Amino acid sequence: MNWNYRRIKIKTRAEIEMMRKSCIVASKVLEAVGESIRPGISTKELDEISREVIKKSGGKPSSLGYKIPGYPPYPAAICASVNEVVIHGIPDEKISLKEGDIVGIDVTVYLGGYHGDNAYTFAVGEITPEAQRLREVTKAALYKAIEQAKPKNHLGDICHAVEKHVNSHGYSVVRDFVGHGIGREMHEPPEIPNYGEPGKGPRLRPGMVFAIEPMVNMGTSEVEVLEDGWTVVTADRKLSAHFEHTVAILPNGPEILTTWR
Repeated sequence: MNWNYRRIKIKTRAEIEMMRKSCIVASKVLEAVGESIRPGISTKELDEISREVIKKSGGKPSSLGYKIPGYPPYPAAICASVNEVVIHGIPDEKISLKEGDIVGIDVTVYLGGYHGDNAYTFAVGEITPEAQRLREVTKAALYKAIEQAKPKNHLGDICHAVEKHVNSHGYSVVRDFVGHGIGREMHEPPEIPNYGEPGKGPRLRPGMVFAIEPMVNMGTSEVEVLEDGWTVVTADRKLSAHFEHTVAILPNGPEILTTWR
């Protein structure tokens, strides 16, 4: 893994406080979406709710208009990934949530020159015990990783914590997509995979800020990207869950800047 050791940007305490503001708005989006999720609502309606929250905050949706070579700009304020969709599900008025679905909502907000990023996988009504267990394991893996985000540890300690917890429960981590540094850019070095060796990679320093985001599949780790160039699905079409926080490394340990659960 190329971690770009020398390119990891160190933020001042003032910059971290600026990032906290964008992170709080991103979390308010998840709160509003969570209050609105129900059987019958479309993912397009959830996107409209998200846009309104961001607009009222004075921020901008970081993903709207985001470009990757060869594909149209991303057309929404959030990613809404239902069931076997791992990440980057495009909101659509034709996609209505059903009882028993799980839906991952990923939102990044740009405010005051900085980005804040978080994701949460919601249950739609009553879900199966298997789906609930996947959610719980994925969320726990996120917090296991955050515990390792402290000075003098290595980046590999964060990565390994996710993989170890997920594998111990019989699930698999997505290897083709990763977490990332964050700040003035939505995606900054380093890449943060959800697998790795403890004690490897750059040593962690105060002022580093990471978007840590386990993506966990019920079955195979293999994924496919659909023809739209964005939507990522599990190769076996089994369920996937996704949780994410923006985390600052401070002298005394990690601090979660996003506030939703």
